[in-house]
Amino acid sequence: MNDNPTALYFTLFNEIGILEQLSRAFLEAQLPNGLIAPHFSVLNHLIRVQDGQTPLTLATAFQVPKTTMTHTLSGLQKHGLVETRSNPDDARSKRVWITAAGTQLRNNTIARMAPDLGKLVDVIPAKDVETILPHLQRLRAYLDQARNP
Repeated sequence: MNDNPTALYFTLFNEIGILEQLSRAFLEAQLPNGLIAPHFSVLNHLIRVQDGQTPLTLATAFQVPKTTMTHTLSGLQKHGLVETRSNPDDARSKRVWITAAGTQLRNNTIARMAPDLGKLVDVIPAKDVETILPHLQRLRAYLDQARNP
């Protein structure tokens, strides 16, 4: 084991950061013009977690200012990928819903990525990914909880 846990964990986060940059570029190459990774991330979040969230809830989930999320949502609305509706619980706010076009774009993007993702089996076998994923998910859950003490 490494005698310097700080260096070990720094290296872990450094690798995760580099992977994020590379995976973002890979994802954005699959998106239509005018859309970027944050747009896709919001679509994916609305499908994976739940749509009908407020812009503030989304901003908190993505750890960005509400103005940044509003800008991202505006781009998605311009492309017909999400719609906002009045919030029945609070007339001062809105809720965000993914449209059929948004769901289709998200699913088509994943499908376009499939051939390249399939090639990863030669680099990291699926059994290794199955071993790594629970550790990464545990790290994500810890970091997610630690940001909201």
